[in-house]
Amino acid sequence: MKRNPTAAFVLTLGLMACAPVLARQNAPAPVTATDDSVVPYATIARLALESDIVLDVTIRSVARIAPAEAPGLAAGHVRFYVTADVGALIRAGGPLPARIGYLVDMPFDPRGRAPNLKRQRAIAFARAVAGRPDQVQLVTPDAQFMWSPALDQRVRDVVREVIAPDAPPAIAGVGNAFHVPGTLPGEGETQIFLKTATGNPVSLLVLRRPGEERRWALSLGDIIDEAGGAPKPDTLAWYRLACGLPETLPEASLASQEDANAAIAREDYAFVRESLGRCEDGRAG
Repeated sequence: MKRNPTAAFVLTLGLMACAPVLARQNAPAPVTATDDSVVPYATIARLALESDIVLDVTIRSVARIAPAEAPGLAAGHVRFYVTADVGALIRAGGPLPARIGYLVDMPFDPRGRAPNLKRQRAIAFARAVAGRPDQVQLVTPDAQFMWSPALDQRVRDVVREVIAPDAPPAIAGVGNAFHVPGTLPGEGETQIFLKTATGNPVSLLVLRRPGEERRWALSLGDIIDEAGGAPKPDTLAWYRLACGLPETLPEASLASQEDANAAIAREDYAFVRESLGRCEDGRAG
């Protein structure tokens, strides 16, 4: 049997461009989306942070990849090589050709059929492929979402946050934490210092006042100030904390604290974690 040269090209491209992503451990669970309501903010933020390129595209042609030639393909999914017209560069380090190609994994529909992507408009999160300006590599095998006006606006808002000079840094761990009791019963402050990927100072302040609800604030800088308050949900600052903080306060952070103060610091940290909510970023587990 003669081998289709187009299929061979697609296989070679797939192995070259997508193998590093497909081999990653703890790959995110597939997320399917036809509108912005089912794409969590945390998913968009994670993909925007991992991407060098974010595109608004219209898919022009689709070639289905045989399962035997699609390493790492999840069960219930199909892999396509698509060519797409670039409608807008939402994020890019430089110009791109008007038409590009990439591989994408999509789930079968409830009837077990492969989705029809031709002529569909989509938003893709990608990286450049070295030596192939007409090809991009999705940052995860399924980092493509069907376009909607609301999703488009939300992605653009997130990208603006990500590339801003004062963007909150990634959380690398928790440093020292301590609680200082106040002069009145039930009064006190807990300060928690965070480690960041950039080394920039980030800290949390939890305030307890008699007759008032407990509250907390995030400080991005050397000055610890309650004025900024807690970050609003679905912002990059919220994402950095909700998806970057450990579930519990590390014991090493409380090494210098007396037992009673350490117990309150743990309670205050748990209060912060609870108020942030879950990190719904589409990852498995």
